[in-house]
Amino acid sequence: MSLPDVPSSARRTLAIVGRPNVGKSALFNRLARDRVAIVHDQPGITRDRITAECTLGRAPFEIIDTGGIGEIADAAFHERVRAEAELAVAAAGAVALVVDGRAGLVNADREVAEYLRRAHVPTLLVVNKLDEPKHDTLDADFARLGFERVLGVSAAHGRGIGDLVEAVEALLPPPPAPEEVVVSEDGDPVIVTRRRAPRIALVGRPNVGKSSLTNAILRDERTIVSEIPGTTRDAVDVPGVFNGRPYVLVDTAGIRHRARHNTSAEVFSVMRSEKAIERADICILVLDADAGVTRMDRHVGGLIQKASKPCVVALNKWDLAAAERGKQAMKEFRAELLQATADEMFFLSHAPLIALSALKKEGIGKLFESVEAVRVASVASTPTGPLNRVLRDAMDRRPPSPRFNKRFKLLYATRAPDESSISPVPVPTFVFFCNDVRLLLPDYRRYLESKLREEFGLSGLPIRLRLRGREKRGE
Repeated sequence: MSLPDVPSSARRTLAIVGRPNVGKSALFNRLARDRVAIVHDQPGITRDRITAECTLGRAPFEIIDTGGIGEIADAAFHERVRAEAELAVAAAGAVALVVDGRAGLVNADREVAEYLRRAHVPTLLVVNKLDEPKHDTLDADFARLGFERVLGVSAAHGRGIGDLVEAVEALLPPPPAPEEVVVSEDGDPVIVTRRRAPRIALVGRPNVGKSSLTNAILRDERTIVSEIPGTTRDAVDVPGVFNGRPYVLVDTAGIRHRARHNTSAEVFSVMRSEKAIERADICILVLDADAGVTRMDRHVGGLIQKASKPCVVALNKWDLAAAERGKQAMKEFRAELLQATADEMFFLSHAPLIALSALKKEGIGKLFESVEAVRVASVASTPTGPLNRVLRDAMDRRPPSPRFNKRFKLLYATRAPDESSISPVPVPTFVFFCNDVRLLLPDYRRYLESKLREEFGLSGLPIRLRLRGREKRGE
């Protein structure tokens, strides 16, 4: 996987930059219409680049939130934060320079403005925190920065956001067509709807190497890596390409027990990680192969299971585990993993399990081959004839147990069409027409799901079953 090689002039991307604590993350959330970035009074909360989609205008465009540049808000990470902001500017089609209207013009604003002029990127000067009409004249102080486009907004209250979106759209290139016409093998034109890039969330407990794995996948130090647990605070969206197919990686803060959070910012970080699972198309559960399975690993897996998300398990730091456990390490660890997760994470028994080393960049190709296999399986068709034969054979080999003096009978099965034609990794949904929905017991339900995965190559995918009981006579 690598970073997309696209000229900045062709990108529909807005980078939000400025010195610390001017309201960049609040503006980012307002444009994203969601609380993606953490907003906090403590300067320096945002360390990595965070991306989301803005849908407030005529067509969606990408927005990037960055750590503050121009002042030292967090000495331990200052140089990396500045580098992240500079990379975001280099990748953007336009930039919003955010300043604090109530604080007035300061030297740090001048430094950032000078950097942007040297970067030769289209720039909007956004004067934030103009919460009331009486504040509107405060933007005059910033005319000395010399930018042609100056807009006053209040990210907290939504004032001026419509004008800002309109100005951004004027700077960005036109959007690609949502549909394209292709020619089929028989020569007929076919309209194909483009599916968005799959969003892949790297999740796990703190310090298992999620950010290192993100950087290894991208072959770029795109997220800040540190031995300090909790370095990643936001869920960081990072676009990239693997074998010519685009993906969006979501590097998340480590999830740990709520009682162990030291600050309110850390509480918000874990909430973002949990939400990242919900909005992901595929989850990569990152485990520390050297440490083995922990209670928090099982908890994170439970969140993936509850959200019904496709999953691949990445056993990171495998080089350390293999050195200590020897050649049988993979077999033993897999048995340990399945035993430890048998109750609440039973789906991992059929999730692809990849051993890798983010530090040595080993196993990354196999990881994304598994991710791609999950994606391909999710959109593959399941013919009705073979589907019913597989289920009929499975039930003949192992008949269901009786309940209420009756047995579950499957009359007919079919795979439901995708709920969304543009969903990149739709969850396979099967409709069972049966005699009585109450007769399908949980254990037998899992048995039939496992047969479907085995016969139709649905490894790593959750399966939804919709039961339709036969109407009783006289009703």
